[in-house]
Amino acid sequence: MVAHVEMAEDTRTTELRAAKVYAAKVHAAKHPTAKIAPAALLPGLALTAGIAGLGFALRQLPMVGVLSPMILAIMIGIGFHNLIGTPARAKPGVTFAMRRILRAAIVLLGLQLTAAQVAEVGATGLAVIALTLVSTFLFTTWLGRLMGVERGLAQLIAAGTSICGASAVIATNTVTRAHDEDVAYAVACVTVFGSVAMFLYPLLPVVLGLSPHAYGLWAGASIHEIAQVVAAAYQGGPAAGEFGTIAKLSRVMLLAPMVIALGLMAARQARSRGEDAGRARPPMPWFVLGFLAMVALNSVVTMPAEMKAALVLATTFMLSMALAAMGLETDIAKLRAKGVRPFLLGLAAFVFIALFSLALVKMTA
Repeated sequence: MVAHVEMAEDTRTTELRAAKVYAAKVHAAKHPTAKIAPAALLPGLALTAGIAGLGFALRQLPMVGVLSPMILAIMIGIGFHNLIGTPARAKPGVTFAMRRILRAAIVLLGLQLTAAQVAEVGATGLAVIALTLVSTFLFTTWLGRLMGVERGLAQLIAAGTSICGASAVIATNTVTRAHDEDVAYAVACVTVFGSVAMFLYPLLPVVLGLSPHAYGLWAGASIHEIAQVVAAAYQGGPAAGEFGTIAKLSRVMLLAPMVIALGLMAARQARSRGEDAGRARPPMPWFVLGFLAMVALNSVVTMPAEMKAALVLATTFMLSMALAAMGLETDIAKLRAKGVRPFLLGLAAFVFIALFSLALVKMTA
């Protein structure tokens, strides 16, 4: 009898130890920089900041200025990692940039939008933007399943195409938890096709019979990156440029509910697979709530133009650091292994969002 009791106690002790080890591993996975000394972060932060700074500097070269520093940063990061190699001592800072700095930058992104700007788009314009976003996301994920593209990668391409390019890709990945190579591939897709739209759209307003207002709405509702929208919309004149920029910023605001919805979907899928309660719990994207809080703050507090310009620059630099970190974790061989199907999915998503949004704009003009 005593032996049985002792065996039961030993079993419980073993189970408790195993549970503690598992909990420690889960905590480490969720908080990879929680117990790292600040000094250990410096090499990686210096490397990502240097790459981000180089991205800003390269934009001064002819023909390179059409690319955002975020795109240049991930390209430089990928090149550095695959040609030279990311130093082991830089890993903690690189991870910190991919997670903490990214979330802080998305919060600050909210300071580029106000409720008054959203109101300027009007109910019809917002309906066009929202319907285009949802339809594009659903179409892309559906087509991704038919084409055999991995779910996580298809969702990243869908988010980047339907919302706001690279920023949406890296924000969405916080809940979809795809591989870094998937992030790099999705960023490449939205960069290529967003750039095509930036050069193609200005040639079409006269052919399509679009007014400056309608052209601005079409550009803001369908082109991938904010910088690409600004470049394309202003080719249609100041009125088209201003309205296109506001429409795009209104579309960025929908990033928050989209990330929350994807988090809930991921949790439901985890539960359906019978995963543990901690894994199946919906990830709460606090940074997205912070983004909404910044929109609210920017709507009621008037900031000096100089301060707002500095915050926009800081936000872009932080996002560039995060994408540089993504590049420093990306293996080109793994990208090549994914094949051409995801790229074709990005092309199909680009064509869909352009034609679908154009049809809505023409119907409501």
